[in-house]
Parts: sequence; structure tokens; C-alpha cells
Amino acid sequence: MGKLKISELVLRDAHQSLFATRMLTSDMVPIADKLDSVGYWSIESWGGATFDTCIRFLNEDPWKRIRILKKAMPKTPQQMLFRGQSILGYRIYADDVVEKSVERMAINGVDVFRIFDALNDSRNLIVPIKAVKKVGKHAQAAISYTISPVHTVEGYVALAKEFADMGADSICIKDMAALLKPYDAYNLVRAIKKAIDLPIHVHSHATTGMSVATLVKAAEAGAEVLDTAISSMSMGTSHSPTEAIVEIFRGTEFDTGLDINLLLEIADYFRSIRPKYKKFESSFLGADGRILAAQIPGGMLSSLETQLKEQNALHRLPEVMKENIRVQKDFGYPPLVTPTSQIVGTQAVFNVLLGRYTRLTAESMNLLVGNYGRTPAQPDSELVKMALKNLKMDKPIDCRPADLIPNELNNIEKELKQKLGGASVHIDDVLTYVMFPQVAIKFFENRHKGPVSFEQTTPPPKQTDISEPVPTNGHAIYIVNVDNKDYRVTVREEGSVHVAPMKSIATTTSKIASSNGLIVEAPVSGTILKLLKNNGDSVVNEETIILIESMKMELEIKAQSAGKITYLVDSGASIEAGQALANIN
Repeated sequence: MGKLKISELVLRDAHQSLFATRMLTSDMVPIADKLDSVGYWSIESWGGATFDTCIRFLNEDPWKRIRILKKAMPKTPQQMLFRGQSILGYRIYADDVVEKSVERMAINGVDVFRIFDALNDSRNLIVPIKAVKKVGKHAQAAISYTISPVHTVEGYVALAKEFADMGADSICIKDMAALLKPYDAYNLVRAIKKAIDLPIHVHSHATTGMSVATLVKAAEAGAEVLDTAISSMSMGTSHSPTEAIVEIFRGTEFDTGLDINLLLEIADYFRSIRPKYKKFESSFLGADGRILAAQIPGGMLSSLETQLKEQNALHRLPEVMKENIRVQKDFGYPPLVTPTSQIVGTQAVFNVLLGRYTRLTAESMNLLVGNYGRTPAQPDSELVKMALKNLKMDKPIDCRPADLIPNELNNIEKELKQKLGGASVHIDDVLTYVMFPQVAIKFFENRHKGPVSFEQTTPPPKQTDISEPVPTNGHAIYIVNVDNKDYRVTVREEGSVHVAPMKSIATTTSKIASSNGLIVEAPVSGTILKLLKNNGDSVVNEETIILIESMKMELEIKAQSAGKITYLVDSGASIEAGQALANIN
């Protein structure tokens, strides 16, 4: 057998798992030359949450990032994570969008496309694999690994055969939740190797503490490539340390041949820049056996922590982890990887904060009715009925979801031109807008300002300001500013007090003070996507009046009474849980 090969994850999955994908390109470039000299099989540098985070939080152009990294590391194939027919977004896209995305990604610098479907619905890999082969790049088809009553070794082997028949160049076993046990890895790799003649690549997170042993047994079973992360960016919710795997196999038939001294230099560099991102760090730094039950992937853990902090509910994470188990079962045992990890995880958060299934996100409903593809098991029938009713559908779909979506790229390009007011728009910007329409427009407006900075700054002087109380629906609302941070303090008639940190004050006191009817409050923190009525319009009870985005999912806000509506927020505003959004009287 030839030497074992290594894929390095430090530029994508490692920092996605450890600190919510916040690493800036400017912290990647200085070490790029040394990374390029190691001799990795590939370096994963793009895809996954990278694209979303770049435009949502970092004010970086993700297309520019991959071009910069490809130029800085010309000898090493650049690898990305590609969500099948969902590309990098949270819905199924038309075939023309998938094909153009692959073409542009290859032109910009992607060499290896790791393509997966969150439901393991092979139909969602047909077009992406063909598109990658067409542009002459490496098409790696990934099996999203999970454990459930309906997932078996035989099923995974059958899936690998399907991928091989589609033209995949290699097969990845993608263990995103660190559930793959060492001996199970050995048996699964052996079974797939007996069935097909393609290289096997193994990806396993360290969250449960099993990953090093899992990778060793996978290599012994015949896996040709292993995913690792440089030691200073490894373990916890990340991956096995690159140096450890290299040294474990040194002098054996699996010897990687990689230079440990060069790897240690790279580790020193990332150790020096990691403190800049401390505020985004996941608290899961060791091994957590609870994940064996909750099945939450590494990247999802850090994202859940961040999102619960935004909802002022980080202390409820243990409840969310337990609820996650129930939601996964109710939704038909989908493997938890983007976008299903976000869909299931966010629904679990809403179930804990708002009551079980009192609010289904748009994405949850679409998953339940088949708009993402075929779930491994039948979802809960009552939830399916609820979703069908809300979506005004007669029955779930059973075809490849993209078969129901006509080509959409040209129309979306026209729409973007209208929004930006220009005669032309770059195709890469069109694709950015396709995948993240609400976030993209704001990014385009601010792109010229350049990336954000996470360097430490001098803290502002301490001060506390308290606004005049604003009476609304029997409550008194104060805006309290402590150390330049706004808090919305609601004092109710019975004397209870609710305090919520505010990103921005999206309403004005004059609007709130003039409200005499029923106040519609935000159930969670988020952003206003769309106001569905005009001020002064009549609404009926249970009519949807506002769409918000919370934790990357879409949520409907319904009227709880009939009357005329007056909005207290504008489209695009950041909102906090409990904030007044509209008045109905």
C-alpha cells in the first residue's frame, strides 16, 4: 500500500468548529506558503459556513478569499464543501444555478469538491457530480454518517455504489457529529472497499473523544486519505491533530512522509493568532459524551452557543441538546449536517424557548414535506399535516426536489440588477445573492469598507444612561445603556422585570407611546425580513404579518387578533426577543 495522505482542515472546518468560522483571510495568508510546502493531499479552505460568515459577519468577499488562497498555495489542491443541490445555501436550487456555481467555483480556484446531501438522498448529487466532472475537477461524493434505527452498514455501502456509478472520483465518510466508533469505521471502510474500487477519505470530528482511534482503524482498513487539523486548532469540536496522526504512522507502511518540524511551525503560527477570536470560542474544548446521544456536529455546537447567547438563553443549551434528539426523530432521522443540522437545531431551540412545535420554521416545514429530498424515515405524521396546511400543499413530494424548480438564474440576475440599480452585475455577485438574498444586499452596500477587525481596542468609558419610561400595553419600557450596550428593560404591571440586550433600537419611543391596541412582540432575536402588510391595512386573526430571520432560519409572525396594523419596525431592522414589532387595534 502507498503512503497515507492527509487533508488539512485548519482554513475551514477547524475554525468553523472552534469559533464559528470567524477567521479572516488576512490571518490565513501569512502561513499559506508553509501550508503549501507540507505536501498535503488537499487543504480545505472554502465552502460550508465560510461563504455565509464572510458576507454576514466579516464583510469579506468569499470569492476573493478563494482566489487569494489559490494564488498563495499553487502546489496544493484547494478543497471545498458543497451541499449537493443546496450548494452553500439553505434550500434546493434549480439545476442551472448548481451548474453555474460549480463552473465559477472552479474558475476561482476550487480543485476538489466534496459533495454531500444532508439526507443522503443520492438524487441531490446527480447534477453536482456531472457539473464537477464537466469542468475537469475532482468530484468527491460524501456519505453523511449518523447512527439511528434506520441507518446500516449495508445502506451506506449501497449509497457508495450509487455514487461510484454517478462518476465520483472518491468517496468520503463524513462523520460530522463524531459518532463513528473505531471498529465501526474499520468495518465500514472494509465493506465499501470490497464493493467499489475508489479511494476512501475519512472525516471525523473529535467532539466525543474517539476520532484519533477512528482514523487509525480507518487507515488499517484501507482508507487512503484522512482529515486532520493542525494541533493548535484541533480537538474539542474540531478534529484530530495533524501532528499526532503523522507521528502515529511514522515508520509504518502508512507513513505519511510529512515533515513534523514544518507542521510544528504551522501550529505555532495558529497558536499565536487564535486568541484574537476568543470571544467566538466554543466552550466545548474537551470530549463530551453527551454528543453520542445528541448527535450535534462540531460546527453546529459552536453556532448553537453563539445563537443562544444572542437569545439571552445560553444556560438552556443542555435542554436544547436533549430536545435535538426528539426533533431529529420527529423529522425522520436526518443526519445532522448543514442544512439539516441548522434546521433541526434551530427547531430544538424554538421548542425549548417557545413551546414544542408552537412555531415551525419555514425550513422545518419544507423538510417535513420533502422539499429537501427523501428523509431516511417517515417524519411524524402530525407534523407533516401541520406543515402541509401551512404551505398550502395537498401531499408531500416524492420526486427529486429540483425537478419542480425551473431554471432561475436569469430571473434572479435581473432582480439583482433592479435592486442595485445597474445595467450589469458580476456573475459571482449573482450567485452570492441567489444563496443569501437578504444578507447579500447589505454586504454589497458595505463591501467597499473592507473586512472587519478583531484586534483588541481600548474599551469605551463606563457610563449608564436610562431613558424615560415608555408605557405600552400595561408595561413600562426603559432603554438602559451600560458601557455603550443597550438593554431593553420591561417592567410589567405585576412587578416582574424582563431585561434583554439590544443590537439596535429598531423602534422609536413616539411609535410605542402612541400604541393603544395589542402589541405584537418578537418571540426571538433576529432580523426583519419582510413586512407583509402596509400600515393601516386590516388583518385577521392568525394572518402572517411579518417574516423574520432568526438563527439563519425563516420564522412567521402571526397576528393574534383582528384589526388595523401599524408597524413599529422597518424591514431589515435587527430585533430582540420581546421587542414590540407592531400594534393592532
